[in-house]
Amino acid sequence: MNDGNARLSRADRIVQHVSGLLAAGAYKAGERLPSVRQAAREHGVSKNTMAEAYDRLVARGLLEARAGSGYYVAQFKLPTSVPPAPHVAAAIDNVSLLREQLDQHYEVRPGDGRPPAFWMERSELKSYFSAFKTGDPSAVDFGYGSSWGYAPLRERLRVLLLERSITVQPEGLLLTHGANHGLDLIIRHLVEPGDTVFVDDPGYYPLFAKLTLAKVKMVGIRRSHDGPDLEDLAAKLALHRPKVFFTQSLAHNPTGGTLSPAVAFGLMQLAERWGFLLVENDALADILPSTLPRLAALDQLNRVLYVGTFSKTLSASLRCGFVAGHPSIVKALGNLKMLTTVATSDYVERFVHHLIQGGQYLRHLRRLKTRVEEAHKASSARLEALGLTVSQSVTPGFYLWVEFPGGVDEFDLCRAAAERSIFLAPGSVFTPGRSPSGATAIRVNVAYGTDPRFLDFLRDQLP
Repeated sequence: MNDGNARLSRADRIVQHVSGLLAAGAYKAGERLPSVRQAAREHGVSKNTMAEAYDRLVARGLLEARAGSGYYVAQFKLPTSVPPAPHVAAAIDNVSLLREQLDQHYEVRPGDGRPPAFWMERSELKSYFSAFKTGDPSAVDFGYGSSWGYAPLRERLRVLLLERSITVQPEGLLLTHGANHGLDLIIRHLVEPGDTVFVDDPGYYPLFAKLTLAKVKMVGIRRSHDGPDLEDLAAKLALHRPKVFFTQSLAHNPTGGTLSPAVAFGLMQLAERWGFLLVENDALADILPSTLPRLAALDQLNRVLYVGTFSKTLSASLRCGFVAGHPSIVKALGNLKMLTTVATSDYVERFVHHLIQGGQYLRHLRRLKTRVEEAHKASSARLEALGLTVSQSVTPGFYLWVEFPGGVDEFDLCRAAAERSIFLAPGSVFTPGRSPSGATAIRVNVAYGTDPRFLDFLRDQLP
């Protein structure tokens, strides 16, 4: 055994061995592997070690775990790259030349956009954050890296998206500094001052700020518990011609709602009929079932741009996300990325990739999902017990949309909360033009929905 192999753990050696068998075709796609118990006996290790090895192979996209059944060889097959036409490859302009050089004051925080840090980087990932050493044999040279982002992470993401029934071409995925960076690139490329775009109402307020900066006209489409209201959308399409509709399908921010298959199908039909593009923000996808309806899966990235991020489910300090879409659009976004930020962090992208490949991210997601589900249930129950109206969702996420009975003024509510060092996220912030037409509402982060100080404050404010 060489020195490199001598330093490998038992789980590492099993992963290496099974990966070799899979590469050699020893198992067919969809074939079941030996059970954890049987494989542990064959390899002379404990069941925990064997389970860890199988989890790592799942994290690498080589195996699929089927609850109550076992582990199977993954059946996903990625499309291969198509070489560019000679005249495209030979084109010389500013972008091609550049490419060649690159190739908290409040104590109580129910209004926060993210769960507390101990749910993330201070939990089971803490030791790995402080002791990270890349497993990639190619050393990080601390240069810019590729303008597209770290190639192994891009390939892993393509496999991950296949699990969500979204097929991405090699030139159809660009790494970004998180979802907001992806949205910024899309806005820069697709819209010009004076254009009309549609947005969820209520919807993602940082997006509204970016669109305001771009000097476009925003038209809000009423958001229901199961997605955009198709009647409202159809009525406004008769009056406006949007270039783009920006929406969040699953675990919606701020309402927590999730797109239904019927609404997804109707939305795609209207997009085809009226000729607008869709930008689907799926920031919480990693803690949601892969089988939920996604516009990108229905459309296969012809009319949909799909935005994802690790910053919501891993760490706010790790600015790492992606945009997937038709290669013709994604290449243009890549050019804008180079002109505006040059490149994303190769070091951060290697770190995220190593967390995925080593299985640490998968184990973290399992615990995070449990925390979110428990907090969502507990917060909903406590808030409803006060007589508040809480929007229900089939998929627990980070947020609850909480409406107050008549007679509660939003401005007075937020001012009173600030006096008691309580940070609220008022409903008007999530409405284009900040002019809500419904009842007074707030967005509540499920991690803080049962805080006794917050609940006591609400009791005092209710009529």
